[in-house]
Amino acid sequence: MIDIIHTYGDLERLIKKNYVTPDLTLVRRAYEMAERAHKDEIRYTGHPYITHPLAVAFKLAEMCFNLNMIVAGLLHDTVEDTEITLEDIKREFGTDVADMVDGVTKLKKIKYQGVERYVENMRRMFMAMASDVRVVFIKFADRLHNLQTLYARPGHKQERIARETLEIYAPIANRLGMGEMKGEMEDLSFKYLQPKEYDWVQQIMDTKVREKGVQITRIMDTADGVLRAAGITPIQIHGRVKRLFSLFHKLQRYGNDINKIHDLVAVRIVLSDVEDCYAALGVIHQKWHPVPNRIKDYIAQPKPNGYQSLHTTVFCEGGETAEFQIRTEEMHELAEYGVSAHWRYKETGRTPPKSLRWMEELVTIQKELANKKDFMEQMEVLKIDVFRDRIFVFTPQGDVIDLPEGATPVDFAFMVHSDVGNKCVAARVNEQMVNLDSPLKSNDVVEIIIDKNRRGPNPDWLKFVKTHHAREHIREATRHGMKSWLNFMIPKPGSNKKKKERGRSS
Repeated sequence: MIDIIHTYGDLERLIKKNYVTPDLTLVRRAYEMAERAHKDEIRYTGHPYITHPLAVAFKLAEMCFNLNMIVAGLLHDTVEDTEITLEDIKREFGTDVADMVDGVTKLKKIKYQGVERYVENMRRMFMAMASDVRVVFIKFADRLHNLQTLYARPGHKQERIARETLEIYAPIANRLGMGEMKGEMEDLSFKYLQPKEYDWVQQIMDTKVREKGVQITRIMDTADGVLRAAGITPIQIHGRVKRLFSLFHKLQRYGNDINKIHDLVAVRIVLSDVEDCYAALGVIHQKWHPVPNRIKDYIAQPKPNGYQSLHTTVFCEGGETAEFQIRTEEMHELAEYGVSAHWRYKETGRTPPKSLRWMEELVTIQKELANKKDFMEQMEVLKIDVFRDRIFVFTPQGDVIDLPEGATPVDFAFMVHSDVGNKCVAARVNEQMVNLDSPLKSNDVVEIIIDKNRRGPNPDWLKFVKTHHAREHIREATRHGMKSWLNFMIPKPGSNKKKKERGRSS
């Protein structure tokens, strides 16, 4: 395994390239403090320890995060591992940098040691994100470099670090929309957790990419020509090779039949605006016949992590298929960097996109789950709501309701309005009556039938609903209903006496 070792000069050149008028003096001071602090330390790879904080800072600079984050990246190990204190960092670099270093230091305590610790670790990650998501970005860069040098660790540590990455870090990167970071972490972990499967998938990928390489190049050239002929000028057209871990899971779903995988190599078309995206889709379909049921509009219906793109699979020459992903430049930035794209836009002088709704949802969840006991009770619901794939379901009026995979008509009803959920008695899906516990699918049209006289939801619905939102409403209504019943059955002390007294006076 050949390590890529970055020097301070490499970091400085990258910052000059990616940033407008950066304060290099600030970065140099942070590097010098880190170098002094780690002077006599050696990493398990045999390299000087300073190569690790340099690698973390380099990754953050590649992603165009602000300079304070790069400074925190350089200093992220100093408080725990050296004589440098938080007060030293605060005095030299300010409260913002010190707070980020403190946050990363606390997250270093995360270790995957079974379900109980897993839940506590997830809670820590949530707390860090709810207070300052930049801490998690620094931790991702830290974890990525540790994975890249995992070959030098003992086998049991390789497995633990890889597993906690797949269980904790990769799902959160996915939920933050950071596709590139998620993919890198998953592939590096996959290599150590399932080495035989990794080698098998790698061999398949190498063979297929060689076979498809010439064809994809030809398709990209043709697509560029037909788009320009139609008056559409692409910002860029490039190929995208599927990640190994993602391919492995898809092969499992399709009985290891590689011929059923249509997006092994995809063509990405990046355009200037949404109108061009839809126009380009039409041009592509005029040139190549689309594969039925393989057109997905994630622009009109974005994924919950903010991902937007048009996907279509077409038949090409010789009966081969190819997937196209068509998006704007802003959508491409969000697909690669997710929430972190906000900082990329700020540092490069461009207008940042709107913040993702999920970040507000995250803070709400953190506030709701105030203690560890609550968190333990809600963990399964939380995993479904936050980390599972999403479906998009329609009301009869055409409104889109975003739900977790496996959600039921009852989840849908409560998402529409609490009164609809409370008074729900039946449901039609695509004009057919279904059971209330039936799992919904994307693009279903759901109509809820209500009974205005119904007093509240059925407590038995708690056995099958999938959303935190529905569970809380059902529990609250059940508690309220039980309290009313008890008040009716057990009158308050003195209430009968008053009735008798009123009876005597009448």
